[in-house]
Amino acid sequence: MGKKRILLTNDDGIGAPGLKALESALRTLGDVTVVAPDAERSGSSHALTLHQPLRVKTIDDRHFAVGGTPADTVILALYQLLPEKPHLVVSGINPGGNLGENLTYSGTVAAAQEAALHGVPSFAISLVGRDPQDFSAAGKVAYEVAARVLREGLPPGIALNVNVPKHEIRGVRLTRQSQKISQNLVCEKKDPRGKSYYWLDETLPHRVVEPDSDYAAIFAHEVSVTPLEVDRTHNPSLNHLSAWLPELQQKIKP
Repeated sequence: MGKKRILLTNDDGIGAPGLKALESALRTLGDVTVVAPDAERSGSSHALTLHQPLRVKTIDDRHFAVGGTPADTVILALYQLLPEKPHLVVSGINPGGNLGENLTYSGTVAAAQEAALHGVPSFAISLVGRDPQDFSAAGKVAYEVAARVLREGLPPGIALNVNVPKHEIRGVRLTRQSQKISQNLVCEKKDPRGKSYYWLDETLPHRVVEPDSDYAAIFAHEVSVTPLEVDRTHNPSLNHLSAWLPELQQKIKP
């Protein structure tokens, strides 16, 4: 069997230090190709570029910069840029955690989920903490997770969301996405003409979290590994909401 094919991407841009550290960590596992946005696209979630053309800059035969979102990069890689479908897609290493409700906004996580939509095993990896400088520990975690996924695969429609604590690593924990514990902040400023503009930010007002959650693992200095489903159906609600149907059908039908 030939070498494993690995596709790397991110939401911070092709020159991001975390992406370079990820490539360095995984290059011994197989043939690595990098297809990433040409600039930072943090917070772009699962957006696709549909109203303007996508342009690709070929840096060399293993590195491509895309003028689009993280999800765009995965689609272009799978259907245009790569000669064969990869065995694994890894998105990261993101500087800053993707925990709790931030999964909704994360371009890093969306890229991994886009790969899962197309049947390719994938995971996103993030290093918790603002402006981290040393990605070596997260790179080691990425290597071990990648090696395991390449060896054993993942269930269809599942992408892993991996978060690595910034300093000491005391273990690894399988977790679920936590409930919202952060508080959104809106910072108002004034421009030179006296008009208001705003910066969005967040803070953690407390550290009380569910013990089986991603935040709990990070607070305990453990790597958090959360399996995410592409299928967003909440199956228990199908039974509960079925009681609505008789009245809805009566009121909606002609």
